[in-house]
Amino acid sequence: MSLLPQPFPTTDSPAAPNPSHHLLAPSLRRNSIPTNAFWLNFILNQGSAPEYIHPYLIKAKHGALSICYPSRIVQPNYIYQEFVADLTISASREKHDYPTVTSRFFYDGLVASLGFIGAFGPNLSDKHVVSSFDDLSVTLEFPGPGMSVPLVRGCPYITFVFSHTSIPHFSTTHTVQKLLPNGDCTKHRILFSNGQTWLLYSSHPLALSQNLRVSRPFKGVIRVALAPPSDTSSEAVLDRFSSVYPIGGHAAMSASFRLTYEWKKHGWGPLLMLSLPMHRDIMSSPSSDNTFRALAYKSMDGDMHGVVGDSWVLNEIPISVGWYSSKGISDQLHQNTVAEVLRKEVHELTKITTDSSYFYGKAVARAARMALIAEEVGALDLLKMIRHFLIDSLTPWMDGRFDANAFLYDEKWGGLTSRNGSKNGAADFGFGLYNDHHYHLGYFCYAGAVLTKLDPKWGMTYKAHLYTMVEDYMTFHHHNHHVHLHGHGQHTHHEHTMVSRSEPLFPRFRNFDFWVLHSWAAGLTEFVDGRNQENSSEAVNAYYSAALLGLAFRDKNLVNAGFTLMAFEIRAARALWHIPSDSTLYEQSFVSTHRMVGVLWANKRDTGLWFAPSEWKERRLGIQVLPILPITEILFRDVRFVIELVKWARPSLRRPGVGDGWKGFVYALQALYAPEEALKNVKALSGHDDGNSLSNMLWWIYSRWPCGQGG
Repeated sequence: MSLLPQPFPTTDSPAAPNPSHHLLAPSLRRNSIPTNAFWLNFILNQGSAPEYIHPYLIKAKHGALSICYPSRIVQPNYIYQEFVADLTISASREKHDYPTVTSRFFYDGLVASLGFIGAFGPNLSDKHVVSSFDDLSVTLEFPGPGMSVPLVRGCPYITFVFSHTSIPHFSTTHTVQKLLPNGDCTKHRILFSNGQTWLLYSSHPLALSQNLRVSRPFKGVIRVALAPPSDTSSEAVLDRFSSVYPIGGHAAMSASFRLTYEWKKHGWGPLLMLSLPMHRDIMSSPSSDNTFRALAYKSMDGDMHGVVGDSWVLNEIPISVGWYSSKGISDQLHQNTVAEVLRKEVHELTKITTDSSYFYGKAVARAARMALIAEEVGALDLLKMIRHFLIDSLTPWMDGRFDANAFLYDEKWGGLTSRNGSKNGAADFGFGLYNDHHYHLGYFCYAGAVLTKLDPKWGMTYKAHLYTMVEDYMTFHHHNHHVHLHGHGQHTHHEHTMVSRSEPLFPRFRNFDFWVLHSWAAGLTEFVDGRNQENSSEAVNAYYSAALLGLAFRDKNLVNAGFTLMAFEIRAARALWHIPSDSTLYEQSFVSTHRMVGVLWANKRDTGLWFAPSEWKERRLGIQVLPILPITEILFRDVRFVIELVKWARPSLRRPGVGDGWKGFVYALQALYAPEEALKNVKALSGHDDGNSLSNMLWWIYSRWPCGQGG
């Protein structure tokens, strides 16, 4: 994906909050900040809301870091993890550094790579600062006492680096029943009244008393880990790997449908991390021989098991999909039927009147679908009319002539915003607050890809605009290997400024989370349960559309990146959002009632939607299906589950006031196993979702029709 000029006008979005400069290292303050990152709570408002750093909940407040191995609360309509400060660690700075003994940890190198104490000024003992981040970690600095905490996802230990001689402070909400040090006081077993056993490792002797008081100054590394109660051998595993620790992690798409994790570490020996079920299902390296199943932790995303290795390789099953349905419509009568309906709908295309970036995107993508359906059924005479409609509809968003709204480049955070969203945080579903960027822009990219296919000249004219849209949510040409990003310098605040691409203007992969293998939709809003994503299928559409854009421009890198992220997003949707009756990820009381998650949070599973209660099952199903595309059949390839899902949702269709558009998505899935009945149900509908059409529904059903059968 080549670096192209950023063609949209610039703005300093007044609706978006100012980045919390006091919570960001100086080198990060003038850069495109990942607005949907897993660690965002650490810089929003006062940075005191917890974040889920698997397997722990972490809260930074008043110069202290609280660690929680959360208990899981199961209610009829949601599951969440409760934060209780099992162990809180802070420190007070000594006036002079004290001599220290030789460390079995190589912490000096860590201090050199993480620390920049003194750059923040005095009186910062009650603040933390995000000093660096990468794909798999974030580092918090507590400048006052000189304490650094690299929070690496999947690490069974939390590591504290004291670069200055300090007095560490430990506290807990529980009663300490026993404190058992080893012979040289470099390991302490702490037994709490709630039944937990925590292990505390130190680079050199730590003078820790029964009440968790430290009586002598300390300089070095302290690591804490919960000893899982499931197996007594787990403590021996934690002992064995306690002297090597990660300080960062980079994820790379090293090949098509392949993801590689590489951790940066200090200390010696191989690295112990924890894997999620989704990791283990596709992990080719390290081998299963390097897995410690005895070391097991519970998590919202499934049981975590110990894995030893400095790097991982995840090989996703390749997905073969392109512009069209995998089987096509074989029956000529069916082709004619679709063509007849399509002809009527194309002639009914009228100017899109909404100014919403989301609904406008859905509308223009709906028209683009018609072009591809026309090609599939041989109605090529319709392509000219659709092409003109797409040109008339898309071009004003590209060249700024759509006065009702527009895309702008927000210099404050480094990303696209809408004109309406930049003025009002509630407009465009919070697009100006960096909500749902992959949803909105995915639709525009889909339409742009189709139009470029139909009209390469138009595509080349607006290539920079289209690439800027896709790069906003999945820039991948710059890499931050746990280094501080470079600043952009100052820009002039006026419209119609062409910003050069000599330096990255967007964060690397704004929405996609390489650890949980899916995207986050929520942006610059503090949530106690972390980031969230409602619609998994629109996330799939975003990466599918990016790949189609790559196909249109013959950009292999973009094609591979789009399809690879799409495949991982599908895996996560099937693993986390879809709830088959035999699911073991969620408790049986939850599984027995639900077949689909509504909103998936980092620390919660909610069956309600942002716009509908849990009981409206047809919407919960529909929001995880739309838009209906060739990729939809892969997202829902488990027909056994689809049958369960439709059976679960159909009673809701009898509720008064249910819209035909939502009914259509239920019938679309029904077509995967009973196309004749689905066709009958679809023909009875009086309308369709604003991003759908009757021709699209018929294309979907007939491309699944049993061979040799009419209808």
